[in-house]
Amino acid sequence: MTDYKTTLNLPETEFPMRGGLPNREPQTLAYWDSISLYQKMREQGKGRPLFVLHDGPPYANGDIHIGHAVNKVIKDMIVRSKTLSGFDAPYVPGWDCHGLPIEHRVEVKHGKNLPADKVRELCRDYAAEQIEGQKADFIRLGVLGDWDNPYKTMEFANEAGIVRALAKMVEGGFVFQGLKPVNW
Repeated sequence: MTDYKTTLNLPETEFPMRGGLPNREPQTLAYWDSISLYQKMREQGKGRPLFVLHDGPPYANGDIHIGHAVNKVIKDMIVRSKTLSGFDAPYVPGWDCHGLPIEHRVEVKHGKNLPADKVRELCRDYAAEQIEGQKADFIRLGVLGDWDNPYKTMEFANEAGIVRALAKMVEGGFVFQGLKPVNW
């Protein structure tokens, strides 16, 4: 049988026939880390028009799911696109460390009859543990950001800011007591 492959003007590429992505992705991520890709993007963006994507943070209460992955990847694409379009587009990841989901996990693990200060301590510890796991997963997805300096709602400075904002809302008459609670 005749081999016609040599008679055709086929494009040549150095790309492998198979991607081998499970093996290559960690290498790519390690390379990006070794060259400080995010920091280089930030340096090149200095002086450009600012584009800030205010990221609504995930709860720090368990492993990421497909919704988290899609959310972060889309936001990463937007930030990268804006960077390539000539904007200074920082991405600061963050986590919501308060609320019923975290308290519920702590209650299931440690029981309901704990002093309030112990509950707060356990919630902070649990949230910090979950943040590290989620952060590793988001980095593994290739999301570029300031992962060494995320914002966390449980940081005392952020908690103070939340209380100040709530006080302004109360002073403005936007907070009232109704007949039914709304659990968000």
